[in-house]
Amino acid sequence: MEALAEHTIAFSGLKDGTHDFDFMLGADFFAATGEEELEGGAVQMQVRLDKSTTLLVVSMHAEGAVDVRCDRCNTPMQQPVDGEQRQIFRLTGEDDHEDEELVTLDASAHSVNLTHYFYECIRLALPIRHVHPEGQCDPEVERALQALSLDHEPTPDPRWAVLKELQNKERNS
Repeated sequence: MEALAEHTIAFSGLKDGTHDFDFMLGADFFAATGEEELEGGAVQMQVRLDKSTTLLVVSMHAEGAVDVRCDRCNTPMQQPVDGEQRQIFRLTGEDDHEDEELVTLDASAHSVNLTHYFYECIRLALPIRHVHPEGQCDPEVERALQALSLDHEPTPDPRWAVLKELQNKERNS
């Protein structure tokens, strides 16, 4: 993913303590992801940076909508997003940890770019399936799917009945 300059926080001039930042993610951000599934959107990122001499704790909250295609009818839709993520940066330059939440920055670093972490936050907040609410899919596709759907119950696999009998025998023993 391409890091965007507008998502860089220069922390070297900030005093220790909590600092709040707001970022609006739009077309440039979604183009930088390089992911065809994410066609666009508008997501507000609220960032709280808690700075100390050796650590930066970044808490992110994403809220908005992402433009995707419906998995059922393949028409555009807006998928609401509401997610949170925390990322910890250590300012020591030593890379001796196993924690995925902890990223080591060089001790001489003066800024951190959050583009990739914004992407992670949004991606984790998106559901696996993107489907319109009931009745909002393309009516033509709905008719085609209805014509192809089966109206009968599938017959259960007889092996399950044998397994069920074994389970009942074991319980009764």
